[in-house]
Amino acid sequence: MMCGAVRRSLVSVSERPNVVLIHGHDVGRFLSCHGRTAVPSPNLDAFAGGAVVFDNAFSTAPLCTPARSSLFTGRSPHVNGLMGLAHDGWRYRHSVRTMPEVLSEHGYHTALVGLQHEHPDPTVVGFDEVRGMGFLPRALPVAEEAAAWLRRRRDDDAQFLLTVGMWEAHRPWRAEDYEFADPATVEVPAFLPDNEHTREDLAGFYGAIRQFDQAVGHVLRAVDEFCDPASTMVIVTTDHGAAFPRAKGTLYDPGVEVALVVRPPSSWRAGPARVTSMVSHLDILPTLVEAAGGEARPEWEGRSLVGDLRGEAGPAERELYLEKTYHDGYDPIRAVRTQRYKLIRNFADGPRLTLAKDLEESPTRRGMGDAHLASRPALELYDLLTDPAELTDLADDPGHQEVVAGLRGRLERWMTATADPLLDGSIGRPAASSRLVDAQPDLAGQTG
Repeated sequence: MMCGAVRRSLVSVSERPNVVLIHGHDVGRFLSCHGRTAVPSPNLDAFAGGAVVFDNAFSTAPLCTPARSSLFTGRSPHVNGLMGLAHDGWRYRHSVRTMPEVLSEHGYHTALVGLQHEHPDPTVVGFDEVRGMGFLPRALPVAEEAAAWLRRRRDDDAQFLLTVGMWEAHRPWRAEDYEFADPATVEVPAFLPDNEHTREDLAGFYGAIRQFDQAVGHVLRAVDEFCDPASTMVIVTTDHGAAFPRAKGTLYDPGVEVALVVRPPSSWRAGPARVTSMVSHLDILPTLVEAAGGEARPEWEGRSLVGDLRGEAGPAERELYLEKTYHDGYDPIRAVRTQRYKLIRNFADGPRLTLAKDLEESPTRRGMGDAHLASRPALELYDLLTDPAELTDLADDPGHQEVVAGLRGRLERWMTATADPLLDGSIGRPAASSRLVDAQPDLAGQTG
């Protein structure tokens, strides 16, 4: 019996797939299927071998809540409202519709198992069903619950969206929780110093990824056992870049690059492939709605990837816009990325790198010195073709002033078109949350 056979519709089963969306935390693209061959992620490697791998996928932001807000709404963080962390009071704007809310309009039953980071209360972000209410849902228990959910629904004819959120590989990485890698075998990326401190840190990170991969493998096996591959789409992604200095919390590529591996329904007859064109988390919601037989909404900022999944070439040229406003503190940054260049505009004075608390306390920080505490420039420009690690700032180079001016103009036009509040000056924190927002009405005659 197929998992969630489609109900009567003008759209065929092959065009209205069930969707299993698995997302990891602070992983970036540190997976073997994305070229990090030393990272222990065999289950995802095997899955990618039969799927479409997007080699240049990006989040809109380098932080948990803002990044996920774009994945689940198709809109940039300053547009949807989540410019900082949900537990710091940031909330969606009134008119914003989330992925489960939109797919519910197309007849989908929607469920969340495990982590979400859009609101302190997971029951208010639009899912019909929420399983696993903890704020820190570890990967293996989440995978068990997701597999059980799929098992229970194998004879149910309702179309579904199941999102499976896992805590890994968020810090801390403790030896009692994870099987660490041998520090001598890890691959140190070019943006980090290669020393014993970084290798110690990466060894723990690899251990957390190993557990994430085991959990994803458990969910994937349940999908294969309880769902019909002809009518099931599986998406595996990560929220933003890895939790290392010069990655998470920055608009350099290591802060916003994400894994994205999609296995479309087998009825689409699309073979495994690698897509090298730039794509964004903003593209996921338009993709799912097109697959469900719906049409894109004008407020969505991304494009559908259905064509890419069917083997059609995506656009050769595209620009992506990236942003950071709040994390531990106020850090307003905007950027535009093309295939060749990235321009970063820093809207406030500060150090070159602002490290979140978990990064400041990391082993890597102990071995990286203090060069990152130097003052940041107002503008940064990087040639991603010749300098993929973004180590050479060309913003003041006389030979690149035309590039700087062109990209700065594009960035300002986008900020204007999307009514970015940063154009009006410093952005304040949201008002303090109140329990009265969700309060029940008083009893008759009750005055306090």
